[in-house]
Amino acid sequence: MKTVHKKPKPNAEIPAATPALPTRDALKAFLAQALGKVGIREIARAFNVGPDQKKALRGLVRRLEADGVLERAGRKQVRDASHLPENAMVQITGIDRDGEALARPVNWEGKGRPPIIFMLAESRGQAALAPGARVLARLRRIGPDTYEGRTLKRVQEKTGSIVGVFRAEGAGGRASAGRIEPTDRRQKSEWLVHVADTMGAPNGEIVRAEPIPGSGYGPKPARITELLGQANDARSVSMIAIATHEIPIDFPQAALTEAERARATSLGKRTDLREVKLITIDGADARDFDDAVFAEPAQNGFRLIVAIADVAHYVRPGSALDKSARERGNSCYFPDRVVPMLPEALSNGWCSLKPNEDRGCLFVEMQIDANGVKRAHRFGRGLMRSAARLTYEQVQQAHDSDTEQFRDLYAAFRVLLAARNARGTLDLDLPERKVELTPDGQVAKIAARPRLDSHRLIEEFMILANVSAAEELEQLKRPCMYRIHAPPSPEKLDNLRRFLGSLEISLAPGDQLHPRDLDRVLKLVAGTDKAMLVNETVLRSQSQAEYSPENIGHFGLALSRYAHFTSPIRRYADLLVHRALISGLKLGPDGLHEDDAARFEEIAEHITATERRATLAERDSTDRYLALYLQHRVGELFEGRISGVTKFGLFVTLPENGASGFAPMASLPDDFWVHDEASQSLIGKRSRLSFQLAQRLEVRLAEARPVTGGLIFNILADPKRSGVVSPKQDARHAAHAHRPKKRR
Repeated sequence: MKTVHKKPKPNAEIPAATPALPTRDALKAFLAQALGKVGIREIARAFNVGPDQKKALRGLVRRLEADGVLERAGRKQVRDASHLPENAMVQITGIDRDGEALARPVNWEGKGRPPIIFMLAESRGQAALAPGARVLARLRRIGPDTYEGRTLKRVQEKTGSIVGVFRAEGAGGRASAGRIEPTDRRQKSEWLVHVADTMGAPNGEIVRAEPIPGSGYGPKPARITELLGQANDARSVSMIAIATHEIPIDFPQAALTEAERARATSLGKRTDLREVKLITIDGADARDFDDAVFAEPAQNGFRLIVAIADVAHYVRPGSALDKSARERGNSCYFPDRVVPMLPEALSNGWCSLKPNEDRGCLFVEMQIDANGVKRAHRFGRGLMRSAARLTYEQVQQAHDSDTEQFRDLYAAFRVLLAARNARGTLDLDLPERKVELTPDGQVAKIAARPRLDSHRLIEEFMILANVSAAEELEQLKRPCMYRIHAPPSPEKLDNLRRFLGSLEISLAPGDQLHPRDLDRVLKLVAGTDKAMLVNETVLRSQSQAEYSPENIGHFGLALSRYAHFTSPIRRYADLLVHRALISGLKLGPDGLHEDDAARFEEIAEHITATERRATLAERDSTDRYLALYLQHRVGELFEGRISGVTKFGLFVTLPENGASGFAPMASLPDDFWVHDEASQSLIGKRSRLSFQLAQRLEVRLAEARPVTGGLIFNILADPKRSGVVSPKQDARHAAHAHRPKKRR
């Protein structure tokens, strides 16, 4: 049969080609990027699918659902199966540097690491979410692997102890009954202690207690289980932080016995480094020395050696020492004490590189060129003898005096520093506060810890050794416990841009910033009144560093691979890296066990949590010492700087000692205060007085509470002048301090 081809009529409309359905990969990518659930209509619109193709599109969606790529989210909507549901059970894993709770899903069956959930602050008066608490949360996806969570229902509170100060009821030194005032400033409610449950605690005693069943309204009942010392004793300050964060103090007897059995390391098959002039450089108050350095000129560069205490020789996998070290995760450092990861027989004994004593070590020998670029490295197990135990101040003073003693070390440091500057790292300038105590434990002074070139010298040597360890384990194809630092999230970068914009500072556009882009901002404000605030804000914009067996690089250091190798006395992560190197290089039988390697992800999560626990405890301790130091100066005037603006009041930092406190709305001059989030300011509607981020002002210390570390300030400001007033002018505003202020 002959086929007849009809010609189209002149000027007839030619039908448009039917749009093709999206491919499986394209649809999967679209769903992965969607922040929530989507319907067929949204998918069709995104891929320009016409009505005649809707049926075929539904068939494609059903096939992806059957394959487990997506899942139903209601009758007509779907979402990526790897996304969390809208309502889910989550567990609080820690607290970020701003005091907000972080969580993870209780049930996670997806690939890779579970997403991070940033929990929104709860209503005022509600006790803060503590690590370990479980809540039913409503989730909103805000980015890749990140969610925002809002508590719907508290399901299981942390079954831990209560730490607080016992306040006796009635007269007399010994109490028959009373209340416990929590040491955690986020907990507003007190606990009631009945007559039989006080353990004879005197008034003002720091106690550990446990909740007991009770009914009715008012304070919940508790039973005191341990007396920790008097709250007005400076030596109890660290104990509050230790008890509050449940940091283990006592070692199991089995671990102590193993540590006492330790003996000196023999040479055996080790490399003999005893003639190499390795030296330790640490703080004047350091009691353990776990790293030693050496440098000498070599062809077109330098030969460096970093030797680290051989903790793996003494702490064997599966031993009692290993179990207690893993539980602690790291050492914790307080102004008056150290809570070590290892018993003192090791941490201050056989694992401490004491001068003129033979010590086992793991070492890395590195060759760098004249530009500070590493050309080669070699790891080994050695026996060393430290030539000297020196402090940072001694080394710096000798160098500044033009002595030849440390010439090679500083020459190597200068080329390493040049290499660091060339790759562009983030170099935050945030001085560390140092609390100095008198012999009887009272606060002598609080000042910024000096930052010397000798500190940076050791830092650069350690960074290079850490990079070498990560590279070596990658080359050996062995498990590595990486130290990772993700770039800032797009949301945090947007907030940072808005803040910098209020200071008329621009930041390079886009989400893929390099650390040098942020460092340029820091250099721009260096030496100005804004420097401290900008440094703090840039710090808050950063992700928190963590441990992981999966490498994503280290943003702050601008390094593609990085691990912790240099402090196995005080960090369990470093001990794991040592063991992995020992196994990979066949340096002995005490390397990494396969079962530990299989649990690296679980261990990484645990030691990240213990590190953050220690950081919070150390910070809380410093805050309490500051409050103790300032409690005798209540009523005095201070020059302050606004470090935070909220609709409830202002956060104020004192430049002279770094103490931070809160100025509630009631302490501001009488006005109708409007919170402008964009400009980070509070503006008086009638007076037009404005309080802005980074503004300097005069404040009066109204309250200092060493128990919680909290400080309360009153603002002294004259609305007519929009500036700082003298003490004489303060009398007029003091009369308004008790009156509630309107706010929006």
